Amino acid sequence: MTTTHVLATAEADIAYDVHGPLPTADGRPPLFMIGQPMPASGFATLASHFPDRTVVAYDPRGLGRSTRKDGRADHSPTVQADDVHAVIEALGAGPVEMFASSGGAVTALALVAAHPGDLVTLVAHEPPLIPVLPDAAAAERARAAVRDAYEAKGWGAGMAAFIAMTSWRGEFTDAYFAQPAADPAAFGMPADDDGSRDDPLLSDRSWAVSDYRPDVDALAAAPARVIIAVGEESAGTFTGRTAVATAELLGGEATVFPSHHGGFLGGESGYAGQPEAFARRLRDVLEDAKVSEANRQPSPYSPR
Repeated sequence: MTTTHVLATAEADIAYDVHGPLPTADGRPPLFMIGQPMPASGFATLASHFPDRTVVAYDPRGLGRSTRKDGRADHSPTVQADDVHAVIEALGAGPVEMFASSGGAVTALALVAAHPGDLVTLVAHEPPLIPVLPDAAAAERARAAVRDAYEAKGWGAGMAAFIAMTSWRGEFTDAYFAQPAADPAAFGMPADDDGSRDDPLLSDRSWAVSDYRPDVDALAAAPARVIIAVGEESAGTFTGRTAVATAELLGGEATVFPSHHGGFLGGESGYAGQPEAFARRLRDVLEDAKVSEANRQPSPYSPR
């Protein structure tokens, strides 16, 4: 059973889906799944592997079905955190468990800092946080090159540059910047330009997400367990490095999950992962956190 809701706030109308009953049938908190810029539809396969849980997924403001009334086009993790907080309050089901992906993981870290009572456990998968990297200035330069390619030649060129950036292993050295511009055709992408420049991934509209600096003190003081996750295939890549560095910043190690940055994706994406194995790992990590909390012992998955 899936129901779709729209939460009207002063600045946006936030669409979200609830898969399963509320109150939950098993007494567990709802499992909230969030991404950015990915909307709720991106979690369809992962949610299907939790038929025994009530799963909630939403579209961030200005994306998918969620419309904005604030007159803005940028994407801020702190603003989105307040939106997620409002949805959690609307659920009326108490603190939730959360799986958060990519930019959604950044929003989730901002949520724990601002609204610490909203979550029981957070699994933050590969948050793309530039400030935690030792080569942060070079990463900013690489990000700017993606934006510049998009502005100059359109979506295909921008996406090719984005793939080149996110698949590079290791720090962004002179060797990275000496490469020729990525060819869209090499990735099966169109080279033509439709004139649009509003893509949240390729423009600078979401730079506040990758510029976010986690509030370490607030995260340490929060009752929620914060687990930083990294894909086994992501070792050395941009988001693999940011995940490991974020976990270290919070005092622990990243928990390894199957597959890559989109490892939970099925048919929703052209770059599918291993959703069944990913879901098993997520279930195990959440169960471990639950047992550890019941025993009042630190979880081996927790960075705190």
